[in-house]
Amino acid sequence: MKLSKKKKEEMNRIYVFIDASNLWQAQKARGYFFDYNKLRNYIKSKFSGDSVEFYYYTAYPADGTRNYSLDAKHRFYTFLKKGLGFEVRKKELKRIRTVEDEGEVIKEKGNMDVEMTIDAIHFSKEYDVAVFFSGDSDFLALVSYLKRGGKKVYIFSSKNNVSEELKTGGDGYFDILKIEDNIWGRKLQHRKE
Repeated sequence: MKLSKKKKEEMNRIYVFIDASNLWQAQKARGYFFDYNKLRNYIKSKFSGDSVEFYYYTAYPADGTRNYSLDAKHRFYTFLKKGLGFEVRKKELKRIRTVEDEGEVIKEKGNMDVEMTIDAIHFSKEYDVAVFFSGDSDFLALVSYLKRGGKKVYIFSSKNNVSEELKTGGDGYFDILKIEDNIWGRKLQHRKE
């Protein structure tokens, strides 16, 4: 059902953009996975949202590059998409061969900053509040652009993973590790090698 323009203007619509690699650092520091359903309820309540849309950005290892199965990771992405209605933007980690003092090494890179930026700008007419789960200073230009366009912009990260520029560049900053509401799920267990 399409909403009338007047009805849309009366709503407080929130879009959440999650940089999975940044969020992973907070989860490791806390020792728990996020409960994304609780996180959705927290965000909706915190910013008095009438609607909340989530975009989740991640890069994953190529098949055969790990000595463990990646099936659980892909099941998780499917759960976010089908179970919670998240938009999941994912791509395979790029493998780059470089020569260093120790010899040839393979580095992996999976930066999703451009994808997040494109979506945040592309959908900017659809939301009133943008929430970024990232600490990357590269997003400061995007945050400034959205604020000039009349959007409220909030940053969620953790103290060791947020740049000072981004921390102070939005309309507010929240340290994930200090949120008192229960947004955490099951305990993080380290993979046995």
